[in-house]
Amino acid sequence: MKVVRLPDAQPRPRRVAIGTFDGVHLGHRKVIAGADTVLTFDPHPLSVIHPESAPKLLTQLPLKARILDGLGVEEMVVIPFDESFVHIDPHDFVKQVLLERLGAEHVSVGENFRFGFQAKGDPELLSSYEEFETRVVRLVEFAGEIVSSTQIRGLVAAGEVERADELLGYKFTMVGTVVEGDQRGRKLGFPTANFVPGEHDCVPGHGVYAALTNGMPSAVNVGVRPTFESGRGLLVESHIVDWSGDLYGNEVELQFVKRLRGERRYGSTDALIEQMRRDIDETRRICASVG
Repeated sequence: MKVVRLPDAQPRPRRVAIGTFDGVHLGHRKVIAGADTVLTFDPHPLSVIHPESAPKLLTQLPLKARILDGLGVEEMVVIPFDESFVHIDPHDFVKQVLLERLGAEHVSVGENFRFGFQAKGDPELLSSYEEFETRVVRLVEFAGEIVSSTQIRGLVAAGEVERADELLGYKFTMVGTVVEGDQRGRKLGFPTANFVPGEHDCVPGHGVYAALTNGMPSAVNVGVRPTFESGRGLLVESHIVDWSGDLYGNEVELQFVKRLRGERRYGSTDALIEQMRRDIDETRRICASVG
């Protein structure tokens, strides 16, 4: 899939889906269906308009691009969202971005999509333009609830990754670069690949999870390791089951499958080691059934 910034996009006939699409969840996929181009924003608009209200993101731009590529989207056009774009008139957005820059012939948005200065642009305004066809997609329900990025972020933060996975349509995923730790896991006999989540990343609630690291079964701890006074902040530590190797400096992809337990302090190292063995056995069992 081709990824371009809006100023570099060349006009051509396009079927465009517009949205922030954080998470690219089941609802987003209904909007994107049939589009060859996704028009999105980076950074998240709220990080510019109301930084104090900016959400932790389910998908940073590179991961979003990979997911869209898997959906068959041909091109992702990224609007560099800044203070100047905050003030764009909705009609100028349509004329300058959709028509002149992109050559849109078909536009797809969710029913709650808003755009332009003070969010005055809406699906009704888009539908008033005869230069392109507008498709407005109703909000999607799953098990009686509206699917939204906000809802999924809450589930992830609560550790309910199985429920989040249902609404995303794939396993909640984090991507990070492995850093050198204090070798605590290796000394205990359970070496881990560690990374520090980004400042704007949505992170699962503290605890231990069965997951896949680069497709391999892994017991993952998210938290601050209360049994040891390490002085480190939030860390994601992945012990890849039945594997040995060096991942320092490499990017890893973690797909969360199931929360095993909360993070807790143990009275002795032996008690911790025994629990880790149980976690690994359970991880091996759970991941064996993952398709």
